[in-house]
Amino acid sequence: MRYLSCAVAALALAACAPTVPDSGAGVGFDRLDQQRLQRDAVLEGRDVTTVPGPIDVQATPLDADGQPAPGAAQAANTPADQIAADANSGVVPLQASPSNPAPPVVTNAAGISGENDFAAVSDQRDIQADAALIARNRAQYQVIAPTDLPTRPGTNQPNIVEYALRTTNDVGTPLYRRGFTSESRYQRACAGYASSDLAQEAFLARGGPERDRLGLDPDGDGFACGWNPAPFRAVRGS
Repeated sequence: MRYLSCAVAALALAACAPTVPDSGAGVGFDRLDQQRLQRDAVLEGRDVTTVPGPIDVQATPLDADGQPAPGAAQAANTPADQIAADANSGVVPLQASPSNPAPPVVTNAAGISGENDFAAVSDQRDIQADAALIARNRAQYQVIAPTDLPTRPGTNQPNIVEYALRTTNDVGTPLYRRGFTSESRYQRACAGYASSDLAQEAFLARGGPERDRLGLDPDGDGFACGWNPAPFRAVRGS
């Protein structure tokens, strides 16, 4: 009876012992990878039952010189090679090898200036020729002195540029005595001219700046309708 009780106890302990996992079955990463692929397929709108297979890698045997072995050219004509050729505009990729001929060395391509090449420039001219060219340029150099402004032919209108350069007072500085002129009369008189330059010409032609028959210079500064001589004076001073 005692032996029977021991056997029953041993069987009970064996039933309660944890099951040792099979190390050959992995630790669950395959399942996680499968779940990740299914999740990516759902996000991309693909069929979750379709899982892309591994990429087929093709190997090409080489000889002792690193070149494809005889008969390997046909084997290398794989879809991967076709994709590479299409991506290269149909041009077969260059196979690098020590046996390939060296590329030609271009010393000076056509159309590129050689002015930085001392040997090329020396063949075209020398120091004596440059000195003679400089001497000819200096002999032809002329200094033109400024002259007075020419009188415009065919018109008796005053020259407002000459008047601006001849005067020195600022706009608003009274120099001449004027009678009383209302603001409205002044605005109406100036409105009859398209610009202040034309108003100044008319003002000078009718006795200005000493007299103001048209009412264009009520403050007596010699400048009609706000005409400003400063731009003309600035050109002379530059």
